[in-house]
Amino acid sequence: MSQVSDTAAAAASVFDPNSTSNDALRGLDIDSFLDLFIKELQNQDPLNPMDNSQILQQISQIREVGATDKLTDTLESVLLGQNLSSATSLIGKQVVAMDDDGNEITGEVEKVTVANGEPTLHIGNNEIKLTNVREILPSGDDVAAA
Repeated sequence: MSQVSDTAAAAASVFDPNSTSNDALRGLDIDSFLDLFIKELQNQDPLNPMDNSQILQQISQIREVGATDKLTDTLESVLLGQNLSSATSLIGKQVVAMDDDGNEITGEVEKVTVANGEPTLHIGNNEIKLTNVREILPSGDDVAAA
């Protein structure tokens, strides 16, 4: 019984960013945790099984972890969408940016691609991360409108 309770406590700390305990379980994903939880339920002491309220509490914690995981995925998708929208709005604009080596690049954004979940601007032969854009220069149209 205590093994199963310990598993739930470990799961709570694995998915709690403020927790410092159970560092060995820190990289455990939800599927691996569920496999571990099921194995411990199968191997619990038959003369002293965990009661139903404890099982329900553990299942509730698992559902919370799953919901948090899905929410994180959704937020990451929304962030990517916003970043992609910002990046595509720069197509045709002159920008000043830094490449990965720290060199300043100035030029017109020709296209945008997504690499490793992050928008990449293409300026000539250079690939620049959106986060490395330092300045968006006014175009002739922007100056005339002002």
